[in-house]
Formats: sequence, structure tokens, C-alpha cells
Amino acid sequence: MFDILLYLFESYFDIGSYPDHAKLSVKLSAAGFEEDDISQALSWLSGLQQLTRTAYPESINRSGIRIYTDFEEQHISPEGLRFLAFWEHNKVITPIEREMIIDRVLALGRKNLSLDKVKLIVLIVLWNQHEDLDPMLIEDLLTPADLALAH
Repeated sequence: MFDILLYLFESYFDIGSYPDHAKLSVKLSAAGFEEDDISQALSWLSGLQQLTRTAYPESINRSGIRIYTDFEEQHISPEGLRFLAFWEHNKVITPIEREMIIDRVLALGRKNLSLDKVKLIVLIVLWNQHEDLDPMLIEDLLTPADLALAH
């Protein structure tokens, strides 16, 4: 499914969004993706489209430190949690965007999601919110964690 998310970003970034699900399913199938992965990705994207800033109380942006539940810690790697905390602390993402990202991570139902996968979810969530994404941020989010450490 992550290959599909990356494909969507690379293929539709300049347009600003991707086609409706029926057209997208056909395009993804033609691109060689498996039907199960397409179905999972489309379901995940439906959940993403339902996320709006207004669905969260504005008070989240004024709250203190975020304490993660055991359930969340089981699904997001320690590196992923540190990454989210670092980006939030440095005002790259807002607390509401953090919550949107956590929502989409948990929607995957996978345990110990790696930093690279968390970064891809961050990219897709911000893109879906029609954020103006700085090219340096995009590069950081698309650079594999082990490669970034080498520099």
C-alpha cells in the first residue's frame, strides 16, 4: 500500500489532488498494483478525506505535551514518535496535524510502523490538507531514514 501512496504523490503532486476512487482504481490497476493493495489504499484514502481541521477541537493547538497511549506506542516506532514530537516542537506540524497523522497511522492496523512509513504518511496527510509544502520538507520526508543519517 505504501508504494501506492508514494505513486499518488509523485503522479498527482502538481495537480494538487488525485482523481475520484473509480478512476484512481483503474489507473492504479493499469500501473500494475495488486487489487488487494488498491482496495486497502482506497479505503485508507477515504478515511483521510474525512479528516478536516474542524473535526478536532481548536484547544488541541493550545494544549500541553502529548502523552501517547500504549496502543499508539505499539503502532508507531519510537523513531516515528520522536520524529512527530520534533516536527511539532519545531512548528513544522500543528498538534491537530499530529492527531490527523496518528489517526492515519492507526488506521493501517500495523504494529511498530517504521520512521520511513510514518514520514510518508506525514507527507500524504499534509498534501491532502492542501498545505504549501516546502521542497526541503518534501525531500526530508522522502529521504530514507538510514540514508539521512549517513549525511
